Amino acid sequence: AKNATLTIMVGGEKADFDRAVPLFEVMGTNYSLHGGAGCGQHCKMANQINIASTMMGMAESLAYAIASGLDPMAVIDTLSGGSSQTWSLSNYGPRVLKGDFQPGFFIKHFIKDLRIALEQAEEMGIDLPATKLAKQLYDNLSNQGCSDLGTQAIVKLYFGEC
Repeated sequence: AKNATLTIMVGGEKADFDRAVPLFEVMGTNYSLHGGAGCGQHCKMANQINIASTMMGMAESLAYAIASGLDPMAVIDTLSGGSSQTWSLSNYGPRVLKGDFQPGFFIKHFIKDLRIALEQAEEMGIDLPATKLAKQLYDNLSNQGCSDLGTQAIVKLYFGEC
């Protein structure tokens, strides 16, 4: 919010959204109305579900690259220019290789969001097995004292550090 880079997902009435746009502009450049009350929360849960998958993919691809003897930074550079490019890989990958696990988003908050997403999915009658696995992995990290690290610390499970 301080840097005005938030993505803001809103649910509510259009007139209220329009009135709040000047406030959104102070906090971010990407803001959108997704429907009535509660729809912004559903959009955030969809975002967190997507991030969970990309964080696991980033961790597993780096673990594989390192185990196979590849230069992990060269792998990040190559993959970031192709169809498997993700924000997580391009931005968190280099930080991980430097041992930087400072939070952009805390594991403890991510676990809360994944719990909410899974509860909502259950109420809607849908199964999210990958999200369940992600929550289990992040729960493992939290149980090992990593809850105040950033979500990129999931690599610690793959690197044998937790």
